[in-house]
Amino acid sequence: MINIAVLGYGTIGSGVVEVLGINGESIKKRAGDQINIKYVLDLREFPGDPIMDILVHDINIILEDPEVKVVVEVMGGVEPAYSFVKQAMLKGKSVVSSNKELVAKHGAELLDLAKEHDLNFLFEASVGGGIPIIRPLNQSLTADEIVEITGILNGTTNYILSKMSEEGLDFDTALQNAQRKGYAERNPAADVEGHDARRKIAILSSLAFGMQVDFEDIYTEGITKITDTDIRYAKAMGARIKLFASSIRGSDSHVHAMVAPVLIKADHPLFSVNEVFNGIFVRGNVIGDVMFYGSGAGKLPTASAVVADVVDAAKHIGKNIWTIWSSKKLELTDINQIQNRFFIRMAGDIDESKAEVQKIFGEVEEVTAPDVISEYAFITQSITELELKEKKEYLDNVVSTIRVRF
Repeated sequence: MINIAVLGYGTIGSGVVEVLGINGESIKKRAGDQINIKYVLDLREFPGDPIMDILVHDINIILEDPEVKVVVEVMGGVEPAYSFVKQAMLKGKSVVSSNKELVAKHGAELLDLAKEHDLNFLFEASVGGGIPIIRPLNQSLTADEIVEITGILNGTTNYILSKMSEEGLDFDTALQNAQRKGYAERNPAADVEGHDARRKIAILSSLAFGMQVDFEDIYTEGITKITDTDIRYAKAMGARIKLFASSIRGSDSHVHAMVAPVLIKADHPLFSVNEVFNGIFVRGNVIGDVMFYGSGAGKLPTASAVVADVVDAAKHIGKNIWTIWSSKKLELTDINQIQNRFFIRMAGDIDESKAEVQKIFGEVEEVTAPDVISEYAFITQSITELELKEKKEYLDNVVSTIRVRF
């Protein structure tokens, strides 16, 4: 019997208990031994819940119990999760975490600590919920040099953009619908401003390129400025707007990373990833293009990924699963040097705008949309982010700017 402790009995923690209850026998076969939850840590009480029999409020009970071999951290946030996880590892316990904030900030350090003590720090559920992506990057794609990782990594924003496209809703209405369905928090800033996706692409980038990518260094735009008019233009072009989190290695081996809305067409692998689903596109120099698709969040899909890590930890007690993620910082390419095409909308007199644009941008691709008047819209040639900033200073009445990936 392998005893584990679960830190946090919220949505994911209760899901872990449920998954181990539903699939206990098959999990036992895969782990080679029975997985037993000896403790659940939470500050709250849960009257009437069978979990009360193993509920504790003091982390030291878990830390000082030598029978606990694996600690599952599903609390969220950096503290006290970081302190608890570090103490657990110093006590000789492997750790499984679904906590993207913790992993993005302290992943390299905790992996080093695991190696030092022949333990494991596993975090499959921290990025794609139920989508397996960490393990493939760490094990299945090790023969490849990763060239690009691009993902729709946030189900809330993908749901909002899907509803704006499918039902013609404005941003505020689509957000309210997401909140009613439980897809968005009361304070949705971490999702809609792109911060959640930024942490996730930082984790994937660190694993793909083997060095620490600080999420604070990643240029980030959310979806709060996307309007129903932008969606109408997208439809007119046969395109969709998605919030992409991308990390790309250039021909000079330098890496640039970004989180921002983009326009894509049907030939892009992520075009059909809609609603609350996530998709992650990986390009390797040998394997070519690979896609991972599934539920990026939710109680049971995420808990399933957590339990898979528990099984992995149970099978490797006393043996470290090697993960290449150096604490040495990877310096990202300055965003101003990155090239893109840009979709730009301008309000006001169309003829005046057209003359202004031709003078500043030269040849552009004009775009029109049904029922949109008193606007001039166009797509630029490929230019750098810095060139765009400089040129926009000479434009009056710019309403919207979105990057184009076609």
